[in-house]
Amino acid sequence: MTDVDRQVARAGEVLDRTRAERAAQRGRRRAAQRGRRRAATSLARRVGYAAAADLAILVAAMTIGWFVPIGMGGALIVAALMAVVTATLLFASLTPKVRVEQLHAVPLKALPQMTEQWLETQRALLPAPAQTLVDGIGVRLEALAPQLQTLDEQQPAATEVRKLVGEQLPELLRDYAKVPAALRTVERNGRSPDAQLADGLRVIDEEIGQMSAQLAQGDLDLLETRGRFLEIKYRD
Repeated sequence: MTDVDRQVARAGEVLDRTRAERAAQRGRRRAAQRGRRRAATSLARRVGYAAAADLAILVAAMTIGWFVPIGMGGALIVAALMAVVTATLLFASLTPKVRVEQLHAVPLKALPQMTEQWLETQRALLPAPAQTLVDGIGVRLEALAPQLQTLDEQQPAATEVRKLVGEQLPELLRDYAKVPAALRTVERNGRSPDAQLADGLRVIDEEIGQMSAQLAQGDLDLLETRGRFLEIKYRD
């Protein structure tokens, strides 16, 4: 190899690393944006619930006051109760942690959002290339969610979506997690578990994109008969 060839190869490596870093940064930005949107929605819900609870307490106190004078002590109790309820609703978690066992049974309409939430809990456990792919899948799921709102659970198309999003995607990550950390970069039959994970995530990303496109076009027959499932799995 000549010096020119080596320089070209090094330049290609630098370009590949730069592209990978930019893709990772875009993925992190998208994940952060989704997190901020969910946080804003959660805060609005908390404020609404707190306001409704405080109003209910006031109405109850006023109703009781018509029949039994509550006096200053009663007013202080009502104020303290409102403060406790408000603090509880504002700071307590309204979104329970998603467990992977739930995903195969959740309503189809909620499946993309719950899968995305579960993926965020797994992201830090994955290698950097897989994190970028998971971020991309999160974007796909966000786009898919509105399309599933009117899809009948009994349609074969719904079964295909549920298999891919609620079963095969979690299974891929669970199988990867079973591999000892020291062996994840070791090649076996020409590919390492890290590479297999990345390949599997790419397949899922492409499948979700194609499903979303077919749902957008109303081509449910094609979606039902595709019969394409995740091709790369981990065993042992």
